[in-house]
Amino acid sequence: MLNKQGMPKVMTVNVDDMDAGFVEALKREYAHADLEIRVQDLPGSASSFTEDDFWNAIALLDWSQEGDDGKVVEPLFNYLVVQPISHIYRFSDMLAEKLWQLDTRHHAQVFLDDPESDGYLSVDDFLYARCAVVANGKDFYEKTLHNPAQMPIDLTFEPLLYVAPSAYLRQTGNPFLTPGAFSYETYSNKEDWAK
Repeated sequence: MLNKQGMPKVMTVNVDDMDAGFVEALKREYAHADLEIRVQDLPGSASSFTEDDFWNAIALLDWSQEGDDGKVVEPLFNYLVVQPISHIYRFSDMLAEKLWQLDTRHHAQVFLDDPESDGYLSVDDFLYARCAVVANGKDFYEKTLHNPAQMPIDLTFEPLLYVAPSAYLRQTGNPFLTPGAFSYETYSNKEDWAK
């Protein structure tokens, strides 16, 4: 990256401070410059958002407020909204990966075998049921992941999908547009659906 006089410019930016607005500002200021990115973990920098952090965040869901989804997710939202942006992204990515891992023909079979559904699989209902599995915590998720017969047929929790985007919007004022590494949409886990 060059400064206005054509000399290289060095910037030190914490990845947590980089959002779409920051990138757009860079594009405006240095429209045709090359950018070199060097990642360096500095002592004392914020630690990454771990698997344990994810499950601890999920445990914040307040099931005593069942019946009012906004109140159920409120503690999780309040936690995420004060986290570094990178943690919101990481939470979203981890959620998408877990939903993707449950997106299998075997996990959908309980819906396909349901006499009331007559072999029809609602892609939305299956997605929201997978959300319910994750929302019920690590133990239930792992049991269901390894035993598809545990998949709940009448339990859904769609609001889990919107907590990270809402926290990001509240914190940045911008919509959450970044696609994750995994798609949680039904039939995205093509390899497991092909089995």
